[in-house]
Amino acid sequence: MRTYRFLALAAVSTAIVASPAYAEKGDVLVRVRAIVVAPNERSGPVTPAFPGSKVGVSDSVMPEIDFTYMATKHIGAELILATTEHKAQGRGTLSGVPTLAKTWVLPPTLTLQYHFLPDAKIRPYVGAGINYTIYYSTKASDELVKAIGPTSVHMNDSVGYALQAGTDIDITKKVFLNLDVKYIGMKTTARLNTGGAINTARIDIDPLVFGVGLGFRL
Repeated sequence: MRTYRFLALAAVSTAIVASPAYAEKGDVLVRVRAIVVAPNERSGPVTPAFPGSKVGVSDSVMPEIDFTYMATKHIGAELILATTEHKAQGRGTLSGVPTLAKTWVLPPTLTLQYHFLPDAKIRPYVGAGINYTIYYSTKASDELVKAIGPTSVHMNDSVGYALQAGTDIDITKKVFLNLDVKYIGMKTTARLNTGGAINTARIDIDPLVFGVGLGFRL
C-alpha cells in the first residue's frame, strides 16, 4: 500500500512539474534574450563631396528585455526594449575610412502576436507591429576626423514596421526557453557637418534581429 501511495504521489508531482507554462488571459510574460542585430543596409552616396561612396552598418550583440500582455490565450501585445551600438562604415570611394561614425540605437518596438498552441509545451507565435528608432550619442570616428577634419554627425530618427516569429518551449511550469527572430524597417539620414560644409547620406538599415533567452510567466 505504501508503495502504491508513493507511486501515486510521484505521478502527481511529475504532472505538476511537467505542466505547461502557457499564459492565460491577463498574464504577463517577461523574456530576457541575447540578441544579434544584423543590418541589411542599403545606402546612397555621401553627397555632395563623395560621389561613388556607400555607407555600411556593423552588426551588434546585446541583451534585450521584453514584456508581453496576454489579452486572450491566443493574442498578446509585446513591448521590446533594447539598445545597441553600431558603426557606420565607409564603402566605395570612402572605403579608405573603415569607420565613419559610431552611434547608439534605441528602437522600442510594439508587436501584436498570435500564439498558435497556447496549451502546448512548444508554442509558436507570429507578430507584427510598429517601431520607433532613436539614434543617440552619435560621434564621428577618429579616422574620419583625420581624413576630412573635425566633423559633427547627426542621424534622424525613424518610424517603421516590424515582423516577428518565434516559439516558447517549456522548461518548468513558469519558465520557458524562447527563440525569436524579427525584421525591423529602420532607416535614417546621416548629416555630416565639417566646418560648415554639409554632406548627407540616406541609409536603409532594415535589420534582422535574432534572439535566444529565457521567459517567465508572472
